[in-house]
Formats: sequence, C-alpha cells, structure tokens
Amino acid sequence: MADHPYADRVSRIAAAGNPALGDELPPIVTPQPAASAAAPPAPRSRTIAPFSAFEWTLAARYIRPTRKEGFVSIISIMSLLGIMIGVAALIIVMAVMNGFRHELLNRILGLQGHVLVQGMAGGLPNYDAVAARVRAVPGVTRAAPIVEGQALASGGGSSPGVIVRGIRGSDLKGLTAVYKSLSPDALRDYNNDSVIIGARLAARLGLQPGGQITLIAPRGNVTPFGVTPRIKTYTVAGTFQIGHSEYDSAYVFMPLDEAQAYFNMGATVTGLEVMIDDADHVNGLLGPIQDAAGPYARALSWQKISSSLFEALEVERVIMFLILSLIIAVAALNIISGMIMLVKDKSSDIAILRTMGATRGAIMRVFLIAGTSIGVVGTAFGFIFGVAFCSNIEGIRQFLSSLTGTTLFNPEIYFLSRMPAEMDPVEVVYVVIMSLTLTLLATLYPSWRAARIDPVEALRYE
Repeated sequence: MADHPYADRVSRIAAAGNPALGDELPPIVTPQPAASAAAPPAPRSRTIAPFSAFEWTLAARYIRPTRKEGFVSIISIMSLLGIMIGVAALIIVMAVMNGFRHELLNRILGLQGHVLVQGMAGGLPNYDAVAARVRAVPGVTRAAPIVEGQALASGGGSSPGVIVRGIRGSDLKGLTAVYKSLSPDALRDYNNDSVIIGARLAARLGLQPGGQITLIAPRGNVTPFGVTPRIKTYTVAGTFQIGHSEYDSAYVFMPLDEAQAYFNMGATVTGLEVMIDDADHVNGLLGPIQDAAGPYARALSWQKISSSLFEALEVERVIMFLILSLIIAVAALNIISGMIMLVKDKSSDIAILRTMGATRGAIMRVFLIAGTSIGVVGTAFGFIFGVAFCSNIEGIRQFLSSLTGTTLFNPEIYFLSRMPAEMDPVEVVYVVIMSLTLTLLATLYPSWRAARIDPVEALRYE
C-alpha cells in the first residue's frame, strides 16, 4: 500500500484524529498488469502497387469529359483523331506505294524479263547457242531471243507509234502476263502474216481479231536513192491486256523470223530476254549470265534498265512517309498541351492525394496512363481504319468516281488499270510502334510535372 498514490494522504487523515473516516475509505487496490496480455501490433503502412486498379480508375476519371473541363476534353479528342488519321494515312499510303511498285514490277518484268543480254556491236549473232548456255546457269528459268524496233501503226484514221517485238510463239507462252490475257485462238493464228496487239491499241485503231493493221518502219529497203520506209499490212491474230496502259496501247508482237526480215536484222537478234527465279536477287546472277553469254555480249539487269522509274517510286515513298509522320507528331504535341492543361486543372486534387499518402510515382503513373490511353486508342482505330480502307480501296475508288462523275486514278497517267494496295506487315508494325512511342514520349513531361506539384503551394489559396 505504501506505493499507492493515495497512501500518504490517508495516513495524514488518520493521524489528525479521524480514524472513522479512514475506516470508510474503500480498500485501495493496486492494479497489476496482466501477465498474459499481448502488446497491440504496431500499425503498418499501406502502399499502392504500381499500375493498380486505383491508378487506372483515377486516370479514366480524369480523361472522361466533364462540363467543367470541356476545353481540355476537346483537345484530347482532337489529339485522338489526329493520331488515328495519321496512322491510317501512313498505312494506306505505304500500302499504295508498295502496290505501285509490285504491280509495275510484275507488269514490266512480265513483259521485258529480268535480264537483257545484248550484243556489244549491235545485233547478237549465234543467239540460239548463247541462249542454251544462259539457260544452263543455275537460277535461270527462261532465255528467249527477241527483235525489237519502232514503227507506226495505221488504221481507223489514226497512226500512233508502236513498239514491235519479234518473238517465237513458244517463247510468248513464257510471258505469263501476256499469255494469260491473250484472246482465244491468238497463238493458233500467230504466223508470219499476223501479229498480236494490245487491247488499248486495238480499241484506238478500231480493230478486232481478224482485222488488218499496217506497220510502217522508218528504216526499210536500201535503194540507190537511200533508205525507204518499209510498209507492210498484217492480220490481227489476237489481242492482249496486262493492265499496264503503256504496254496495252503500244506493243505489237510479231513472229521472230518475220521481225528479223522486217527490221533487216539478218541472222541476228536484238538480244535475249532472261527470266530468273527471284527478281530481287538479279545482281547475284548477273555475273554468271555475263560469263555464259560470252565476251561479245553484255548483260543488263531490270534494275538498271528501269532504274529511273523505280528510284523515283522509292524516293516518293520515303518522302510520303516522312511527311505523313508529321501528322502523328502534331497529334503528339496536342497530347502534351492537353495533358499540361489537365495537370494545371487538377492541381488541387493532386495536392489532396499527396496529403492522403499518394506517392509521386503514383501521381506520375496516373497521368501517364491518361495520356498514353489517348495514343493507344487513336492508334488502334487508325490501324483498323487503314487496314479496312486498303482491303476495299478499289471499291472505294469506283464509288468516288461514280459519285463525283470524274475518273480517279486515270490509267493513261498511272499506267495501271486499278488502284493497287499491298500492305507489308513489317511496315504496319513499324507505324504502330512509332505512334505508340511518340505518344509515350509526349506524356512523360506532363506526368513528371504532375508528380512535382508541392501540396502546400497547391492548397495555399484553396
């Protein structure tokens, strides 16, 4: 009892002569701690996992349009549309450029061959022996002698310039693009008194199979008075149409023997048309073909013969990619401006979240999710729209042509009868990755700025 806080006071009262009062006091019990009672657990701090449901929910709430933040929402919508249009435009343009190259390559190589072997001094003699040696080169699928020259075609009141190509009927079957498009019975009637002409040329001259066409060569018979033009009339054995207006309106196929006589070639030919397995690897076979042709011949690849055309297409393709990439870049800049305005508007909310225990990393991730979501959604819609447009591009062209009453993609200008589009999966993946990367980079600064907000300064005047 001596240790109780009231013990000293009770002793003084009893000593003062009031023993009864001391007797009325309740017994003093000193509380003893329970031996078995366990100490309460220390409070544990709760941390939010990165990219948790809380951060996603808050980000979705911030990018959701509200009446108070209408202008910020408009900027976000415009950024989304800009990314969508940019991604779709890049996919469409790259597909069309690839389609142009593929179609032109198939048309040109389907008619001209992958390698042209010519004589060093004009005509190529002993062409059958040279063709046999070239065919023996591994990778070569066909080698056909040809005679080529220019002439005027007369008929139907018109006299357009044409290219006359002398080729054997058996070798003409090797030109797949031409052979598949030949009119019925064309090869059966293909002889020294008949020719096969392009469908557009036949329409221009008003000719049908069985009609007569007159060819005028500027260099014909040699007389004491000079060289006179050679004029001869042939029967149209048939027509072909490969879809390339330049060839369909200007090429005339003539039997090889007749072409040698018509152009005064004697026992020589202009050259050999050589086809190989893979046109893109023509440079690897150019040396062996040159060796097989001999020292008095030269071998030219299709890349060298049509270099200006395909180089122009490649340059145009790169320039269009760079120009259209600016659309995505501008949309990414809009994301930056929109997110900065959103951070400014949500400063007080950020300060409250910080005072409630949200870390800077959590705040940064919230705005990173909000900004990146705009880019991901825009890229996804752009990808879907671009793929759908490329898949139906010819139908869309025809619909717009009928709607406007004009000829879109004129074959007389573009040399193709249909709008080509060939999507390269690798290029599509590059476009999507580029869009997502630019969007992510655009959201880093606004997110970092939101995480650096000082709660005291943000709530000072609230």
